[in-house]
Amino acid sequence: MSSGETVKVGMLGMGTVGGGVAAILQRNGSLLARKTGIKLELQRVLVRDPSRRRAVDLPPQIYTTDPEMVVKDPSIDVVVELMGGIEPARTLISAALKENKFVVTANKDLMARHGQELLQLAYCYGEDIFFEASVGGGIPLIRPLKHCLVANRIERMVGIINGTTNYILTRMSLDDMDFQEALSKAQELGFAEADPSNDLEGRDAAYKLTILAGLAFDCSLNPDDLFTQGISGVTRADIHYARELGYTIKLLAVAEQMPTGLALGVHPALVPLTHPLATVYDEFNAIFIKGDLIGETMFYGRGAGALPTASAVVADIIDAAYSLQSGVKDRPSPGKSNNRKITLLPLSALSSRFYVRLQARDLPGVFGAVATAFGEEEVSLDMIIQKRKTNGMAEIVLVTHDVNEERFYRSLKRVARLPAIEPEPGVFRVLG
Repeated sequence: MSSGETVKVGMLGMGTVGGGVAAILQRNGSLLARKTGIKLELQRVLVRDPSRRRAVDLPPQIYTTDPEMVVKDPSIDVVVELMGGIEPARTLISAALKENKFVVTANKDLMARHGQELLQLAYCYGEDIFFEASVGGGIPLIRPLKHCLVANRIERMVGIINGTTNYILTRMSLDDMDFQEALSKAQELGFAEADPSNDLEGRDAAYKLTILAGLAFDCSLNPDDLFTQGISGVTRADIHYARELGYTIKLLAVAEQMPTGLALGVHPALVPLTHPLATVYDEFNAIFIKGDLIGETMFYGRGAGALPTASAVVADIIDAAYSLQSGVKDRPSPGKSNNRKITLLPLSALSSRFYVRLQARDLPGVFGAVATAFGEEEVSLDMIIQKRKTNGMAEIVLVTHDVNEERFYRSLKRVARLPAIEPEPGVFRVLG
């Protein structure tokens, strides 16, 4: 393929992101050709129902219900998988690679669970997989890790990488909505699925963190091994108390290289109002990456939505087209990189501050007994407040200083055994 030639694209799926890709190619096709010298042509699109009305008007002959019309069409140069899920996406991507086609995907679930397998297959067949859109929507994260930051030893990553939960927590914080009301609003605007459990329970963020950490720390990871805690336990009261104490609550993805291994996980955390992550609102994402050479750098942008994600997909299609022109692949052999095993540490390997919300019977001496129980385990309290409640109950809210997690939970068990304390306290980490 020489400069100025047409690159023909086959697309598997025409949902929200697929529609965005088609819209970009229609709207900005001439701009892309002028900037890159490459004309992108949508040759074939796999859909369930070709007769369904869509926001983007394409010629009817482009649509097919037969996946082989996409993956085995000899005229198609790049196959774009936007179906989501594991199967049949995994099988179809494998088939496309075996047909000597480059692949672009936005499928975080698939790349988190089977990315190494598919990258190895691509290498064996002399092809490549581009997956920038699998993490962070329109924010460039994969390319910087593979290219711009490659000279660095990455030491730490922390950030917000799920737009749905960030939108919900933003509305709870800024508009004083309760959890269910904020979730309904997110669904109404298309930021949350009809079944939002993957987002709410932190699994979506865990998939994305698996992909990012695999690249950043040059290792092979399984998302099932990550500590994952969602936001369903965050209450309106927690949001209020956090703000009173100088914090907001965000769902964070955290990865940190320790001398003995890699600690990583997904969990809600109190973030100081002075921290840049505290002002990342709605569906926006942001992630800090700390390297030994560059120090700390931050990536910020829209982490959800049709056009931001489609923008990353189109950028990957252009990269695939450049590779077709030059014959140069985007990555080294996965046999030489991103395939080493690493000791995965529990998040308890990291010291942390903790926020605790306790329900207690409003009796004399309870406040002091709680403080004593923590003190006996050498857990130092930074802030502690007591709120009077109705029906003879009070809430005690406290924040610890930095403490080893094992020691913290040992002290919390002591507190839970106090006769005036109700079970099931609210507990969240505090970002240092």
